[in-house]
Amino acid sequence: MMSAMTSLLLALATIVNGLYAGFMLAFLIAVMPGLAELADRQFTAAMRRFNEKVPGPAFLVLFLGVVALPAAAFFTGLGEHDAVSGPAVLAALVCAVIGHAITVVGNIPLNNALAASEGGDDSAARAAFEPRWNTLHQVRTAFSLVACALLVVAL
Repeated sequence: MMSAMTSLLLALATIVNGLYAGFMLAFLIAVMPGLAELADRQFTAAMRRFNEKVPGPAFLVLFLGVVALPAAAFFTGLGEHDAVSGPAVLAALVCAVIGHAITVVGNIPLNNALAASEGGDDSAARAAFEPRWNTLHQVRTAFSLVACALLVVAL
């Protein structure tokens, strides 16, 4: 039986991971396909603005929470988790960390390169950015969805 604190942390971890996974999925299935239809100059301008606005306070709470809350739920609940919930929370944490590593090592450098290319050749900037960014985003979205599903299992 989990303590009230562990249960609360697990519930918060699930909610925050669900919100984050939904954000990632919305970008994957709606935002990026919509932007794909824009001309190069419009696409690069829009992505630059997204990349300026997304890392605001609300996003940072989600971004940090998808790792911190499952970690807190796992470590607070050591000895309380059953044979399913403990491994599920730990696996969700691993998925969240991998997703963040993809973001930090892959997507953010691409965002920075796109920002630095402002005023240059938008066609070349887009070609260097869009395919790689989308591939990395698909992978990190999959990891975020799996993390969320694992936390639901742990509940």
